Amino acid sequence: MAKRHVYAVVDPATGELVKEYPTATDEAVEGAVDAAAEAYAQWSRQTSVEQRARLLNTVAALHDERSVQLAEIIHREMGKPVDEAVAEVEFSASIYRYYAENAEKFLADEPIELLEGEGTAFVRRQPVGVLLGIMPWNYPYYQVARFAAPNLALGNTIVLKHASQCPESSEALQQLFTDAGFPQGCYVNVHATAEQIARIIADPRVQGVSFTGSERAGAEVAEKAGRSLKKVVLELGGSDPFIVLSTHDLDATVQAAVETRFENTGQACNAGKRFIVAEGLYDAFLDTFTEKVLALTDGLTPLSSVAAAEYLGEQIERAVADGATFVSARQREGAYFPPGVLTGVSPTSPSAAEELFGPVATVYRVGSEDEAVELANKTPYGLGSYVFTTDAEQALRVADRIDAGMVFVNGVGLEGAELPFGGVKQSGFGRELGRAGIDEFANKKLIRTARV
Repeated sequence: MAKRHVYAVVDPATGELVKEYPTATDEAVEGAVDAAAEAYAQWSRQTSVEQRARLLNTVAALHDERSVQLAEIIHREMGKPVDEAVAEVEFSASIYRYYAENAEKFLADEPIELLEGEGTAFVRRQPVGVLLGIMPWNYPYYQVARFAAPNLALGNTIVLKHASQCPESSEALQQLFTDAGFPQGCYVNVHATAEQIARIIADPRVQGVSFTGSERAGAEVAEKAGRSLKKVVLELGGSDPFIVLSTHDLDATVQAAVETRFENTGQACNAGKRFIVAEGLYDAFLDTFTEKVLALTDGLTPLSSVAAAEYLGEQIERAVADGATFVSARQREGAYFPPGVLTGVSPTSPSAAEELFGPVATVYRVGSEDEAVELANKTPYGLGSYVFTTDAEQALRVADRIDAGMVFVNGVGLEGAELPFGGVKQSGFGRELGRAGIDEFANKKLIRTARV
């Protein structure tokens, strides 16, 4: 029998085991799906969009009211600085509020103009049933909000399996949804094993899966879902290019580079990770950037775990062994990994294709726009990207040529509840947030009437 996975809070700053949580029994997992299926059959069919929106507004309000408490929980679980954690909770509140305010518009009947014949036709968006969400540890509240908000607005019900190191925050969210007034089964948290998750995916009552995490785990989830003909939304890794072709303010551009790379201690899928700089700006950019990166050392926060820091160290060692240069101010201590800058990575090196999930930035020199685009696209990933240029035509031209789900021009931190989020290639498929997020698990039902 396979060893049961342990859900536990381990403070990454100290390595201290704070608390273990029991893994769900098979009976509890079956009960979670039963409850979600019952809620879909009853609550979903008997409530209006307006009623569901009111519940989501309450969820948003409770996020705001409990922001400090919720932030302290994930600070313990995965080391996120408390101020960043509070900002995550507040952003999550804005997502629930966004769908509460826009669900009626998004779910309004969509008329179709007939090419021939009498009568009418329209598309009506309806829920599909029980959904399984499998969430990661790096943004414990925001990731759930992206999935839960649009689907609860639509009327789907949710079984939520969070990361094994996030049992306290996942239980806090379960309590929050209960306190907001959602009936039992609308949102059900389970501390499930991989084997139990496979059974949930195969359950005929479950109609779709949303997964955020690694490519390897995402492929396994998609394979299991495919066997059962279940739709999947995957948000996987990223090695986002940050292209600098020209700038009116080099310091501001460098500061933007620092901000996007080192938010959440560098543990963000859509962070700028590969800095691709035009030859004429490269030396000045690298000098200023390296200075700012090394200055972050004194405010160092831990990675999510010692294992994560060790793996990042192994990646850096492989890159250096292959000819790269790594600059940082100190050595790793436990889960604390020093911020650093990696240069001289050959685009043909295996290291160039890896995602560095931590406070390390790779900087490249390029001689032309074409070379910058070619290097930007020379990655198995295609999540986000950044383009900095003073030429508006060039900005759109480069944005059009980049193989990514998102392009941000002359700015970072521009994500919003209204903007679709997702990628291509090994970064996954499907979209969250915005209008697209509520369409992923909707039955877009055609209703055609010949005559009234």
